[in-house]
Amino acid sequence: MVATMNYTLDVATLSDSGKVRPHNEDSITQRAEAGVLVLADGMGGYNAGEVASALATELVAEGLQGRCLKAQEGRPVSNAILSRWIDEQVSAANTAILQRARADASCAGMGSTLALAVFRGRTVTIGHVGDSRVYRYRKGELQSLTRDHSLLEEQIRNGLMTRDQARKSHNRNVVTRALGVEAEVDTEIQVFDTRPGDIFLLCSDGLTDMVDDETIGVTLGAVQHNLPLAAHNLVQLANDCGGRDNISVILARVCGQEHWWTRLYGRLRRAA
Repeated sequence: MVATMNYTLDVATLSDSGKVRPHNEDSITQRAEAGVLVLADGMGGYNAGEVASALATELVAEGLQGRCLKAQEGRPVSNAILSRWIDEQVSAANTAILQRARADASCAGMGSTLALAVFRGRTVTIGHVGDSRVYRYRKGELQSLTRDHSLLEEQIRNGLMTRDQARKSHNRNVVTRALGVEAEVDTEIQVFDTRPGDIFLLCSDGLTDMVDDETIGVTLGAVQHNLPLAAHNLVQLANDCGGRDNISVILARVCGQEHWWTRLYGRLRRAA
């Protein structure tokens, strides 16, 4: 459990290759001391997806960690500034993936989706590109905080397909935005309030293609006080339903108010 400005976070992560894919192209990382969580789902070529997702998570997490930790020493950071930081770091990761693909023929055509959360004060700023998702579980209800950047989601919004039909479609994995595809990437960024007891779930489509939202919510509710077990159960559910893709989850519970001596200890530890 780590402190991150006003509240503490309890974090659990798990990534699994699933039952069909020979290797895992998902990547997850947490810099919980800075309140930064990042998940990416790579795509393209043998092992190239793994390269793209690793670049995405490491570059975004490292850049945001440095900025957020420095900000903890000074004046509070506004939502607008934090959103700009996120946009800049995702853009930098996008450029790095493009450059790597151009320099290494084995990585040509690679790309990655991305989902991230940055906890500051009593809010969380969510960013995503593609069909990796972020959910919030609050008082027994699961709410999706992101909307997929995918062909199916566009068809649903335009009334061409129902969500039930979409779950059975063969075009589930056609994304309309991804890192490493074009010179510029459009990151969707939103800000939400947080409350003690909230659980935030970041996941790749290896979970959501296999397990519906209702089942995810029931699973979180059953073991919400044991996040490692909740992460294990979600991955197991996806595998039990076929495990056709890599499955990755990050769970973060907002635990309660951070006291002044916790913040002081963190500052003294970083100064040492």
